[in-house]
Amino acid sequence: MTNINELLKEANELVPRISIEDAKALLEDINTVILDVREDQELRETGKIKGAIHVPRGLLEFIFRPEDYVDDEENMKILVYCAAGARAALAAKTLMDIGYKNVFNLGGFKEWVEGGGEIEVV
Repeated sequence: MTNINELLKEANELVPRISIEDAKALLEDINTVILDVREDQELRETGKIKGAIHVPRGLLEFIFRPEDYVDDEENMKILVYCAAGARAALAAKTLMDIGYKNVFNLGGFKEWVEGGGEIEVV
């Protein structure tokens, strides 16, 4: 039986962590999407990264449709964040497991804000 620590370790080993600066640069590419995998209440309380697509982690496989956001899925880059980075790592690994290639863990919303990233009220 696998526990959460083992799941997180595996996800963190497989999914590259991206810096705020590198994420900001990638967001200039029209084939980059940013996913907020937090729950609705968290978005209402803090807002979200400007331009982020909200897909709660538990619904990721069911409602994330990249063709709704980019024209070139083959070269799409996906940045994933949550409150602190754990759910983002697990969500990013799930995306890799179902076939997406350029997936990165951006970490936590607070890191983005502290790094001067733009946010928007939901």
